[in-house]
Amino acid sequence: MKINEKYKGIFYIILAAFGFAFMNLFVKLAGDLPAIEKSFFRNLVAVFFAFVVMKKEHIAFSIPKGSGKYIFFRSLFGTIGIFANFYAIGKLYIADASMLNKLSPFFAIIFSYFLLKEKIQPYQLICVITAFIGALFILRPGFDSVATLPAFIGMIGGMGAGLAYTNVRIASKHGAPGPLIVFCFSVFSCLCAVPFIIVDHQPLAWWQLASLLMAGLSATLGQFSITAAYTYAPASELSVYDYTQIVFAALLGIIFLGEVPDVISILGYLIICGAGIVMFLIRKKKEA
Repeated sequence: MKINEKYKGIFYIILAAFGFAFMNLFVKLAGDLPAIEKSFFRNLVAVFFAFVVMKKEHIAFSIPKGSGKYIFFRSLFGTIGIFANFYAIGKLYIADASMLNKLSPFFAIIFSYFLLKEKIQPYQLICVITAFIGALFILRPGFDSVATLPAFIGMIGGMGAGLAYTNVRIASKHGAPGPLIVFCFSVFSCLCAVPFIIVDHQPLAWWQLASLLMAGLSATLGQFSITAAYTYAPASELSVYDYTQIVFAALLGIIFLGEVPDVISILGYLIICGAGIVMFLIRKKKEA
């Protein structure tokens, strides 16, 4: 792999982290709306952009043989993940919600063992356990009942994302192109949100609609940037840089929302990020 391609990959993965951090900020700025209603508008923007990309790249709107159930599970678990993540963003500091969502790579390792029969290395198991210990500093079971439930739901969001990413890998192996997977997921999520919106719809003020559309645009920036990143470099070279989203989220929370994470949460961030960095370095050493 050429050095300049690696740096392009790093640039795009950091740009993706920047986009997703802004998505969380705009979701928070949308105010006290149901999480599912927020996710509907976020995914509606993604549907439009994925459609445009598929038309531009002449990708057929047909599901390759053998990939259908994996696209379905990607859409199902991704929808659960985004609903849970948006709920957590509304109740927690955006840095806390972002950090809990970043447990998804550790969940992906666990689910890859069961779904892909990929062996878990001892160092991976240690890093997974360490990451979940770090999550306890954010969850704080029994210490802060107001924050514990939203934090637990945020962790469920990370689990849903981990399952979704695992199924993306399987669907890709069966020939499903990335834009098609994004399109199917976005349409599925919008359709799932419709019944909830009909039952519990809250009228949007213009600034709330603007915030949700900006969340959709930021998420689209993140989605396409992360796709571009992995065309330049493998995940093993880039995954550690994805944690810059926590830095961006914390800074945006402090600047725009006055959210200053406490010492216990910051300790949890350091433990989870540390586990991710250690796993990244050991994997690089083994590959070398």
